Amino acid sequence: MVSIRIVIADDQALVRGALAALLELENDIEVVGVAADGAEALSLVASLEPNVCLMDIQMPGVDGIEATRRLRVASPGTRVLVVTTFARPGYLRSALDAGASGFMAKDAPAEELADAVRRVNAGLRVLDAALAEESLFEGANPLSDRERQVLKLAADGRSAAAIASEVFLSAGTVRNHLSAAIGKTGASNRAQAVRIAQDKGWV
Repeated sequence: MVSIRIVIADDQALVRGALAALLELENDIEVVGVAADGAEALSLVASLEPNVCLMDIQMPGVDGIEATRRLRVASPGTRVLVVTTFARPGYLRSALDAGASGFMAKDAPAEELADAVRRVNAGLRVLDAALAEESLFEGANPLSDRERQVLKLAADGRSAAAIASEVFLSAGTVRNHLSAAIGKTGASNRAQAVRIAQDKGWV
């Protein structure tokens, strides 16, 4: 039997180990590498050429969405199955837009995860049904790339001036982007806008 070769990318060592141990029990699945972040995942995929990469979303440095986007360009023969704690409609849409073939929560039963790996490897799409339905009703992410960027940076409370120096914009332009993001999320201030956007998986 030909094994499905997979790489697992997750920033939590315990989760990486658990996923690897579970999937190694399957006769037709072989874990060939594990990565702690998106950049390491890209490097491993390039060198190992696995069939499937299990990708977490929230990782330091290159996150799972950006890593998926880059992976699908650099290694189109490797399919991506996003496996995350953050099962939110916005993340589902972002993952699919980035080229992921599947999206499921980490609390799914082990047999469902193994079956999802097989289906994704076979060229099929695997989606959490309830989340996919919720995503349809939620609508697309209303935030522009710049609005997402400045809102993400505002999450730790830094000032418009501090954000501006990091993204090479004027403080006034940053304030305009934050104001637009507040309006689009229906929030009353930037802190609330950050919380709403995070809850929906928009940033």
